Amino acid sequence: QVQLVESGGGLVQAGGSLRLSCAASGRTFSRYAMGWFRQAPGKEREFVAAISWSGGNTYYADSVKGRFTISRDNAKNTVYLQMNSLKPEDTAVYYCAARYSVYDIIIYEYDYWGQGTQVTVSS
Repeated sequence: QVQLVESGGGLVQAGGSLRLSCAASGRTFSRYAMGWFRQAPGKEREFVAAISWSGGNTYYADSVKGRFTISRDNAKNTVYLQMNSLKPEDTAVYYCAARYSVYDIIIYEYDYWGQGTQVTVSS
């Protein structure tokens, strides 16, 4: 099993930046594909970004492409989401997710989820 703990959320003005971190437990983190999702009040959870276990493959939702960057440090068992040029519509609880993968590919369905971290962007 993998346990995930997100951090780095907070309140930021529009146009600002935040970096979210997701620390994972377990010895096989380097074989887990990772993703970030978000859920705004009254809305369904939506996909934000994903990264393969080597970090060589990434994928983004159109709404964040060019503004957000997903990365990982397998030596630190951590995945990051760098968020730049933040907009009020980015306000949401952000969740990281993990799934073991035999192949170094992007995954869209996940088995393990963190508790989430709140990101609020003021206008």
